[in-house]
Amino acid sequence: MVNVINPFQFPGAHRVLDDILEAAHSIQKLKLRMEKRGAVAVYANDNYGTWHSEFSDVLSNCQALKGVRGEVSKILAPAPSDLVVLKPQHSGFHSTPLQHLLSKIGVKKLVIVGFVTDMCVFTTATDACMLGYDVAVPPECTASLTQTRKSAALSQLHTAFSCSIAQAR
Repeated sequence: MVNVINPFQFPGAHRVLDDILEAAHSIQKLKLRMEKRGAVAVYANDNYGTWHSEFSDVLSNCQALKGVRGEVSKILAPAPSDLVVLKPQHSGFHSTPLQHLLSKIGVKKLVIVGFVTDMCVFTTATDACMLGYDVAVPPECTASLTQTRKSAALSQLHTAFSCSIAQAR
């Protein structure tokens, strides 16, 4: 789950908050279905430039935001059994222990969801493919600044990296 705990303060975010909220509800439903199948939820979340922060600080700050920005963080807050990795840049793999963690728990397939499709979700998915994971990116569980950018990113993931971009089941 990439950057799902997020203040959504990037340029243009206010224009896509409705899409983000819709994707958050889809992510929540998928997470519950996957937990019933025994899957582990791993949050790869940005620290938003606060280098001395812990994930709990990021979560509480985002949950305190008004409107959709806070609501999304409340909907997608991790359960105590979920795992969290803070990331310094776009990819969940870059400069994080994510690959080591996934290896230790025996993960072979990743379902990557989150925000935004054409940046952090895209780079995490491409890195996962290059590391040999079987990758799915369900489109209803992502959002981007424009539908054109989202469609282009998903198309590139499918054609160049053989990621599944089918709706989650």
